[in-house]
Amino acid sequence: MASAKKQNVVGIDIGNNFVTTIVMNQDKETGDLGIIGYAQSINNGMRKGMVVDIDETISAISQSLEESERMSGVPIERALVSIGGQQVSSSNSRGVVAVSHENGQITKDDIDRVIEAAKAFSMPANREVVHVIPRSFIVDGQDGIKDPLGMKGIRLEVDAHIITASSPVVKNILKCAYQAGLDIEEMVSAPLAAARAVLTRKQKEIGVVVVDIGGGGTNIAVFEEGEIFYTGFVPIGASHITNDIAIGLKTSIEFAEKVKVEHGAATANRVSERDSIDLSEIDSGIEKTFVSRKYIIEIIGARLEELFVMVKDELRRIGRDGLLPAGAVITGGGAKMDDIVEVARETLRLPAQLGKISDSIIAIDKEILEDPSFSTAIGLCLWGFDLYKDQMLMGGIINSIGRVGGILGKLSRVFRKK
Repeated sequence: MASAKKQNVVGIDIGNNFVTTIVMNQDKETGDLGIIGYAQSINNGMRKGMVVDIDETISAISQSLEESERMSGVPIERALVSIGGQQVSSSNSRGVVAVSHENGQITKDDIDRVIEAAKAFSMPANREVVHVIPRSFIVDGQDGIKDPLGMKGIRLEVDAHIITASSPVVKNILKCAYQAGLDIEEMVSAPLAAARAVLTRKQKEIGVVVVDIGGGGTNIAVFEEGEIFYTGFVPIGASHITNDIAIGLKTSIEFAEKVKVEHGAATANRVSERDSIDLSEIDSGIEKTFVSRKYIIEIIGARLEELFVMVKDELRRIGRDGLLPAGAVITGGGAKMDDIVEVARETLRLPAQLGKISDSIIAIDKEILEDPSFSTAIGLCLWGFDLYKDQMLMGGIINSIGRVGGILGKLSRVFRKK
């Protein structure tokens, strides 16, 4: 059990293939961060970010929680959870209000009101606001202001990034979490959580795209001048590569996954024509059969190239193709592929690198800091500590960032009654 000097935060990444849980604590005196528990459980209840089997998803969450509790010795009752996939979308919006105080001094209430005003945009009835993220404020025409608190003016505006999600998707994720015995502190967009774990402040300032390759698809987030500029989704992920291999070899998905993990790579540059794989060594139930390793890698490479072409198309659509000096940072479970950075660099025509978790975090098992499939869950924990820090600083702007537009409060009461 953690001591009173430690603050615990739990992050749960509910993905298409796995539910990943991280238990992290922070020393209240030194600020040191440590991962004291983690788990990954197979999830067969999600497709493309949507719950398709309630019972399977609840079971996966419960198993991941139990294993994390056992390792950390910390009872888990509350957590931050991720939401991603094609049912999540984003747009930029502007809110405008008159400064309410007689002397023109901008208060926290003015900031809260202008952020609420930014949410008042045309949105289908079946969608929920997940994040309202102020990118910058404008006071009486003066733009580029990061924190207007205490400034004087008559008119306050905010340029905000709004992330919304399908209401049924949000409600089903919440239902699964509550039925697994979990209260949700915050629902966080998956690419924003991944970005929190793997990006530096400098990368966000000069321009960067996070490419978070999951099982059922790829979440992307573009940052410029230190702020989020765009979030999106590409419907190709690691599972599509596995499916391609299964079709190519005429084998099961499970066997194709083993082939991908044990012999896969993104390019065949370092593989000779004579390199072959004995499939019977992977599965003793298969007769001795040899297949060209280059053939497997060509299947993988073709799908990865398609993925990065679609990312490039997204960047072109928002006018950022070839215009991000910090390039692409690749993370997620699908990033565990030799030479994937090379394919990304050649296809995107940008600098590229694998996402790296900060060395300042101490982990019970150092390997998870090097495993990109844990980046979103680690980012959720860091996001949680950011929220606690902001609350300790008596509110301020960031307290309005990441709020879920009241949906967690409304739905938590509904689920607790059941």
